[in-house]
Amino acid sequence: MAGDVGLGLDEVLGAAEDAAPVESVDVVARNLEKRFSASEVSFWFVDMLGREAVRLPRAGTAGQARGEAQRIELAGSVYEQVLRSQRLHQADVEDGCRLVAPVTNRGDCIGVLELIVPYADDVVREAVEQAAHALAYIVVTDRRFTDLYHWGRRTTTMSLAAEIQHQLLPSASCCEGAHFTLAGGLAPADDIGGDTYDYALDQDTLHLSITDAMGHDTASALLATLTVNALRGARRAGHSILDQAYTAHRALSRHARGMTTGQLLRVQLDRGVCELVNAGHPWPLRLREGRVEELPLKVNLPFGVPAPVTYEVQRLRLEPGDRLVLLTDGMRERGAAAVDLRALVANTRDEHPREVVRALTAAVLTACRGSLADDATTLVLDWYGSRSGQRRSNGGSNA
Repeated sequence: MAGDVGLGLDEVLGAAEDAAPVESVDVVARNLEKRFSASEVSFWFVDMLGREAVRLPRAGTAGQARGEAQRIELAGSVYEQVLRSQRLHQADVEDGCRLVAPVTNRGDCIGVLELIVPYADDVVREAVEQAAHALAYIVVTDRRFTDLYHWGRRTTTMSLAAEIQHQLLPSASCCEGAHFTLAGGLAPADDIGGDTYDYALDQDTLHLSITDAMGHDTASALLATLTVNALRGARRAGHSILDQAYTAHRALSRHARGMTTGQLLRVQLDRGVCELVNAGHPWPLRLREGRVEELPLKVNLPFGVPAPVTYEVQRLRLEPGDRLVLLTDGMRERGAAAVDLRALVANTRDEHPREVVRALTAAVLTACRGSLADDATTLVLDWYGSRSGQRRSNGGSNA
């Protein structure tokens, strides 16, 4: 393979910017085809529930592909292996080498890049990993401008309530930082139950929330909309966590008939001090030095309850190595009560938070035979402390 075998990231990113948003992924494919004589270059999305990989069609075929997109079950596949390990997979095939690389942005698993090259040495492998990394940024940027990438993640029909609920969630279900890694997941009930989770990172603060709106279907989705946007508005205005709680309560009291339980957290990144408001929500679990325990927080009234309310800020200190698991009642009640959450959190202590979310959600779905009576939502926070200077993105624990 001659001289210039590098990926040419500047060239790729520049070409992607010049291309239409629906064609930018093809830019990466053409670059690999040109530089390494790659063939069968494909980008596979992970669907919303993390159960299937969906092949993104090349530009010009999206119209017919909506009903014909190739789909593969993730469980037991090489794609699942790559996503869990976050490492390049290589295998010999008849025409050369098959390479599969994770397409991940700050811990958020978007999908995988797959291709066949005549041969793969260290230079080729590194270039493909760089291409997958660039592709993650391209997708994150361009999905603002087209529905193509949203379509690629949908393997089931979405109701109006589900559409509303999905738009309330963060655009990335996972985030890695120097001090922490967090991941969230929501398994929707057969009749949407109004769960949400949210996070935001400031220069010196991490904000988290998990909420559960009363009722089902569009009624609960609308309650969740008021709750989440009231909280976001207050947070973005720089209000304290206490003011955020009262803002959400007033929004529901004035504009809706219904209640929402929730937990709001505000973590100081330099000290690990966590402020917390519990508005009628289930207690979180904490994994510390191998031991899992519930944190017996004081429970204030839910947001929107038709009664005088007083919200209280509680404080706890996170220690390096702590794992905090926030849950909605759909993870604990009815059929889900059969799942030993403490044991499962303990048994997955060496896994990445996104894998913990996956394991907890899968256990609840299995216990409920795939049919949830209520949304089941999990938010997992791993705290490393200010001693850590870099984030991790692999599948194992951070020592």
